[in-house]
Amino acid sequence: MVSSVQPEPFRIRMVEPVRLPDASEREKALERAHFNMFGLAAREIYIDLLTDSGTGAMSKYQWAALLCGDEAYAGADSFYALKESVREVLGFDYVIPTHQGRAAENVIFGTLLKAGDKVPFNMPFDTTRAHIFNAGAEPVECVIEEAYDPSAVLPFKGDVDIGKLEDVINREGKERVPLIMVTVTNNSGGGQPVSLKNLREVSRVARKHGIPLFLDAARMAENAYFIKIREREFSSMSVREILRAMMDTADAIAVSCKKDPLVNIGGMICCRTEKMYHTLLPRVILYEGFATYGGLAGRDLEALAVGLREMTDEAYLGHRVAQVEYLAGLLDEAGVPFVKPAGGHAVFVDAAAFFPHIPRLKFPADVLSVEVYREGAVRGIGLGTLAFENEDEVTGEIIPPKLELYRLAINRRTYTNSHIEYVASRIIDVYKRRHKVKYGLEIVEAPEVKGLKHFLAKLHPVSL
Repeated sequence: MVSSVQPEPFRIRMVEPVRLPDASEREKALERAHFNMFGLAAREIYIDLLTDSGTGAMSKYQWAALLCGDEAYAGADSFYALKESVREVLGFDYVIPTHQGRAAENVIFGTLLKAGDKVPFNMPFDTTRAHIFNAGAEPVECVIEEAYDPSAVLPFKGDVDIGKLEDVINREGKERVPLIMVTVTNNSGGGQPVSLKNLREVSRVARKHGIPLFLDAARMAENAYFIKIREREFSSMSVREILRAMMDTADAIAVSCKKDPLVNIGGMICCRTEKMYHTLLPRVILYEGFATYGGLAGRDLEALAVGLREMTDEAYLGHRVAQVEYLAGLLDEAGVPFVKPAGGHAVFVDAAAFFPHIPRLKFPADVLSVEVYREGAVRGIGLGTLAFENEDEVTGEIIPPKLELYRLAINRRTYTNSHIEYVASRIIDVYKRRHKVKYGLEIVEAPEVKGLKHFLAKLHPVSL
């Protein structure tokens, strides 16, 4: 066992009871959910690592801030509290609240993209891809090749390959590339950070071609922490200083505030220019609400204003990253394959290596999610072929993505290290009997909307 455990930089003053459903209950739950983790009820889960989005614990200062919420429809004081926090922590003059991150994506991509456009990324996540597809455009992965090797140990596997980026722009022409987006940290590739040096190089390319650079900044504080501990040139800077330097590379950011900003609901777009701000506002009003609340209550804006400041606390971030590393270390000792080094918000098990005998088109990552739930009522999520499949434009053949991962996303300030040990033990138990798992999954029913299949798919086991 890993002996060095960093203690929590907080104490617990309120508890939420959880219950471990027995094996028969778990089996019935899987059947009712059609073997899709999104179909399970929360009460059927003992430890829920489906996502780190909106699942963390707010601080007493955030709870106190809720009482200050101004619920005015337009120009609420709570909006100006958020605006000041954004200016202080991130350095942007313009902020647009949204009800969550995918709403920010809807506003950005729905406004700026047209059919046939290409959007270079390091790697886009699921709803990001879906919004781009919905606009008739296409995301283009430009991440470094090492990102596709789960066993490769590099400090910044989320970096953009500058050569790939330049190739996309030169091939398509800048009129077909309305924006560049970099996800920090890179969720689809295992929660891997992007170096500050690389962000500055991407920014230089964007400026050279006159293309706006957006950051998908849901996990920006974790990325800044990794820069501090892994990028020697910036080790003497504080996390807040590094975060500000990251933001300085971008023209705008999209944020799911349910991640690093430590709230249970909310998103935002931050930008530098009045022109960009007013370009995006009409779609906000059409789909979200007025410009100063964007689908959120005033109390939510107040909690977010506090959370933006709290997310840069280095004691909290140190524990946050250490807890993810603790789970990774326990799995590593047992030989369980996962994306190395451990990510900032999750451990991503390499499901293709875990179940090499299960064909990719039988969804091994999702089989693993079923087996881990079956073993101990732990919910993670498959992020492989079911979530990120592509289709050959000529033959219609399904092309699996380069990575077949199973994500265990650690909720912020929520679970103790004994919970982490329980999760590790259940996964290790599945790993010990992995050769006895003789089935895959097939799709019985799924939505037609491209990029959203895994959320609503009904699955069924099939023998190999």
